[in-house]
Amino acid sequence: MASENSPLLAYRLLGEEGVSFPANGAGGPGGAPARKLSTFLGVVVPTVLSMFSIVVFLRIGFVVGHAGLLQALAMLLVAYVILALTVLSVCAIATNGAVRGGGAYFMISRTLGPEVGGSIGLMFYLANVCGCAVSLLGLVEAGLRVLPQGYGWSLLYGSLLLGLVGGVCTLGAGLYARASFLTFLLVSGSLASVLVSFVAVGPRDIPLAPRPGPNGSSLPPQVGHFTGFNSSTLKANLDAGYAKDYTTGAMMTFASVFAVLFNGCTGIMAGANMSGELKDPSRAIPLGTIVAVAYTFFIYILLFFLSSFTCDRVLLQEDYGFFRAISLWPPLVLVGIYATSLSASMSSLIGASRILHALAQDDLFGVILAPAKVVSRGGNPWGAVLPPQAALTLTPSLSVLVQLVLLAGKLNTLAAVVTVFYLVAYAAVDLSCLSLEWASAPNFRPTFNLFSWHTCLLGVASCLLMMFLISPGAAGGSLLLMGLLSALLTARGGPSSWGYVSQALLFHQVRKYLLRLDVRKDHVKFWRPQLLLLVGNPRGALPLLRLANQLKKGGLYVLGHVTLGDLDSLPSDPVQPQYGAWLSLVDRAQVKAFVDLTLSPSVRQGAQHLLRISGLGGMKPNTLVLGFYDDAAPQDHFLTDPAFSEPVDGTQEAGAPALSTLFPPPRAPGSPRALSPQDYVATVADALKMNKNVVLARACGALPPERLSRGSGGTSQLHHVDVWPLNLLRPRGGPGYVDVCGLFLLQMATILGMVPAWHSARLRIFLCLGPREAPGAAEGRLRALLSQLRIRAEVREVVWGEGAASEEPEEEEEGDFVNGRRGDAEAEALACSANALVRAQQGRGRGGPGGPEEGDGEVGPATALTFLYLPRPPADSARYLRYLALLEILSRDLGPTLLIHGVTPVTCTDL
Repeated sequence: MASENSPLLAYRLLGEEGVSFPANGAGGPGGAPARKLSTFLGVVVPTVLSMFSIVVFLRIGFVVGHAGLLQALAMLLVAYVILALTVLSVCAIATNGAVRGGGAYFMISRTLGPEVGGSIGLMFYLANVCGCAVSLLGLVEAGLRVLPQGYGWSLLYGSLLLGLVGGVCTLGAGLYARASFLTFLLVSGSLASVLVSFVAVGPRDIPLAPRPGPNGSSLPPQVGHFTGFNSSTLKANLDAGYAKDYTTGAMMTFASVFAVLFNGCTGIMAGANMSGELKDPSRAIPLGTIVAVAYTFFIYILLFFLSSFTCDRVLLQEDYGFFRAISLWPPLVLVGIYATSLSASMSSLIGASRILHALAQDDLFGVILAPAKVVSRGGNPWGAVLPPQAALTLTPSLSVLVQLVLLAGKLNTLAAVVTVFYLVAYAAVDLSCLSLEWASAPNFRPTFNLFSWHTCLLGVASCLLMMFLISPGAAGGSLLLMGLLSALLTARGGPSSWGYVSQALLFHQVRKYLLRLDVRKDHVKFWRPQLLLLVGNPRGALPLLRLANQLKKGGLYVLGHVTLGDLDSLPSDPVQPQYGAWLSLVDRAQVKAFVDLTLSPSVRQGAQHLLRISGLGGMKPNTLVLGFYDDAAPQDHFLTDPAFSEPVDGTQEAGAPALSTLFPPPRAPGSPRALSPQDYVATVADALKMNKNVVLARACGALPPERLSRGSGGTSQLHHVDVWPLNLLRPRGGPGYVDVCGLFLLQMATILGMVPAWHSARLRIFLCLGPREAPGAAEGRLRALLSQLRIRAEVREVVWGEGAASEEPEEEEEGDFVNGRRGDAEAEALACSANALVRAQQGRGRGGPGGPEEGDGEVGPATALTFLYLPRPPADSARYLRYLALLEILSRDLGPTLLIHGVTPVTCTDL
């Protein structure tokens, strides 16, 4: 845990001696890549080349010829709006902190967490792999026509080009940047010659290659027309004219043409993927990406207009490489095709290698990606580029994957899949930025401010919409793949030190709804128990922890612990380091509880602190749960509970200390206690004064294990849950009297019966008949009450045995029986009689209606848990010890028992 004395090295600000070091981990030890690329070479150049790719030379005619100028402009505008929205999100995230290697994967994973980030990172890696193959296929399709043709030859040419591109990427980012700059100059020169040719070349007829017809025949040769700037040509090219694609034979639609166009524009992440090699990625990524997007948009618009003004529909649809036919110097166009194809494939390949290396470094997929961690002395991750050198290498090598994609065939066949994968990554970037904006985290303050949650949300929606518009099958498959990968990473577990935006979003929403949870609007119809369980040592309280978790019924559950001490005499707070152990306890015990610890000179004062300050707003404990104060030796449930079994060496798999070493052994019999009997009863009295309900739990360690499990208890042994809703230490002898406390007992027992593990347990309610009470009268009234309260239970009437008053006692203040006219001996006899009465009913089936004398019925299921009425402590604190002794006699040998006193109404018969 960081403090004000933590070295700033952890926050990437200063070195150990206070000397600044290169930002973002530049040139770190251990073969870290040196950051030496500028904004122009590292972002602008690769992004421009990736966004041009093969489309700028080979698919301008395809788009305009099939879609027409108007729809082509609409496609381009939609594509660039989607890209611009994503660019805004990228700029915001990139300027909000240090960006390391991995580009978009790094941004997504550090925002949405390793599960989502890892799955989308792998899909973005596959998108770059397919993008590399698409670029190589484009080069083979149009640039190598002078060589022998055929599927096998195309595969061979693509493989040779892949080896060339892979060799450049293997040698490092420096060589790649120099090669990209040279390519940029060649492409710029080629484009300049094309633009000049549209103006300088006069009208001409361009013969087209014959197309194959049915039954192996050839169709008559066609002629395309370059008309120069002609308004008639423009008018004819305005509307759409979708036809069959001569490379695939498939009928083109808006979606298929848009997929090809968008695939050529999806290189906006080329600069971000190089984040590990940029001098200042937080500045270079936003600036370079925006410049590249604006430049390519202008060039595409210009080419669309020039093509529509000068080329007829036949030429555009039947010769996608018509730039060469109209060029002043055709070889220069061919150079441009070679250059854009090679540069786009290099950009995709090196981007994919950086993503794969970042995935391997984060160790999300374990040994599968281990070889991709290998780097050269200069920091180049050649292990993510080169194919496996040994049979045992399991890394999905880039070269091998690209080779597999090359087997798929034509350029337009792969365009839809590649586009969908890119759109998934773009949607994730927009979602990351949207999450950060909605979370309103103080540390999200990017220096780039030209965005809002509206742009992020629109970016997410537009990406998802275009995914299903382009290819519903590929979109559904990609989302399914992302879900499967996320589930795999969730099951495997990932790093927890990255920070999850989900936690910030949850905090934001919880705070908002807590403010709306108004305690003044509470109603008894919606009452639920909100428990504060005070635990001294959890090693002896595991069954009680789980029982309280079952009793909460979706309410608040707080584990409270008081550490004895005085902060004035201590150098630091001893409570804060304990939270980790208690939270691990909650996880291991599988209970839905919060943890609240405090430091106090006494347990009683600490309990008062927790009762007052635990919870927040309308979620504050209304019930205090304590273990019973007796002389029973505490058990160490860590030794017997399977959930707490530890390795022999006392450490967990991750090397952390075992949970059993974080809590002291249980108290030895006869050793001094942290809480005196006087303070124990005083704590109960304090809770009642604060209008809190009180539950005292005794012998919970004897609860049947199947009743504490998380599953259903339908197949387990049948048990009874007995409820005695009357004060057994103060028998009124009246007509089945049930007060607020008695109704509270009924409610708590009913809540326990709603838990799946207790479904099969039978609820029994016992009424005590006075000497003058006719059998059946009180039972009828209670059954009517239970019917109104929708409580299903068996009602049993029993008569008082030895120790009960022979005549109606005078009315006394509740809880004042210790201070009344009865002596200690009479009160103890009454407690013994009540205890014998309860024990006589435990384990009985359908016996007679009387007490032990008439209970000769069948022996039925045993009682798993008994609910008893807890009297108020006496007003005189001097009689606290006597009060505790009577409770001990009352609950002696009853097995698992809950003594409960409720002070608030909890039941309602209204709708």
